[in-house]
Amino acid sequence: MEAWVNTLPDNIQKSYYRFKRVSEVLTKEPEPQVGLTPKEVIWTKNKAKLYRYQPAKEKTNKVPLLMIYALINKPYILDLTPGSSLIEYLTDQGHDVYLLDWGTPGYEDRHMKLDHYVLDYIPRAIQKVLRTSGADEVSLLGYCMGGTMTAISAALHPDLPIRNLIFLTSPFDFEDTGLFTNWLDERYFNLDKMVDTFGIIPPQTIDLGNKLLKPLVNYMGPFITLAERADNEDFIKSWSLMQKWVHDGIPFPGEAFRQWIRDFYQKNKLIKDELMIRGKHVRLSDIEANILNIAAQRDHIAAPEQVKPLMDKVSSKDKTYQLMPTGHVSVAVGGNAVKRTYPTIDQWLVERSK
Repeated sequence: MEAWVNTLPDNIQKSYYRFKRVSEVLTKEPEPQVGLTPKEVIWTKNKAKLYRYQPAKEKTNKVPLLMIYALINKPYILDLTPGSSLIEYLTDQGHDVYLLDWGTPGYEDRHMKLDHYVLDYIPRAIQKVLRTSGADEVSLLGYCMGGTMTAISAALHPDLPIRNLIFLTSPFDFEDTGLFTNWLDERYFNLDKMVDTFGIIPPQTIDLGNKLLKPLVNYMGPFITLAERADNEDFIKSWSLMQKWVHDGIPFPGEAFRQWIRDFYQKNKLIKDELMIRGKHVRLSDIEANILNIAAQRDHIAAPEQVKPLMDKVSSKDKTYQLMPTGHVSVAVGGNAVKRTYPTIDQWLVERSK
């Protein structure tokens, strides 16, 4: 039926088949499968699940690693697809890897605060990891907001046997957050009205804010790139995976969102040693574990200037700051992540887990 296309000039033929492929990708093809590394659930609390990955695989690195993700989007970005999965890579290297998945909150979870996550969930998950692995110490890896929460929990629990802390593009200093500083200015942004109206913050709201940081690139860029590279099936696979994750957001519990915006973006309490969690004073200087703090050079969500200040606050003797030539997401998936981020984390962990 398309024999007539073959009579057209080569460049027009290529354009035709490229846009036909774009149409198929957008309207006909099923969503790609994600999170394929074998795992088992070893603990649950409310909506949260604690996973252990490749439980049958030999663990040559005896200090287990617990990963903690943000309250935004879903954590399978850390296990996106075989060949581009930090979890797969580390388990293949012999690490005993666990992930705390917060699940998808409902309206009934609107009163959940950061207090619950950092005081109730994270410490209990650590204890479960220690019991399951039989280890005496644990390593923690926090990605994005998950790293900020991990640091707070570690600071409030100096009694927990945390040997190593890895922070992956996690913000700590909110003095200058780029456009977010203007958008979330308490003089103009009615935070209380937003939280009281919604109860839980829709994922589309968070996604909108992130995309508006670079609107033309974030809204039109993916589709322009797809049209330009629609004859590359490897690219289409990667594109489809990323689009699935980007649009697979989860609601943000209202009270936790209220704290996150007011205490961090508006008041910058954490880096100033002014943050209180359930009546407890959070001091980053109470952290003494070994630290690997990774920032991304092209990160517009947690810029390096927000990530690096942690280094001057903690009491850790062994602390490393690493700037990767990536963005906020490409630090965890894609070619640069596989070549740079994954080996960096693996080697750092092995050297400090003997």
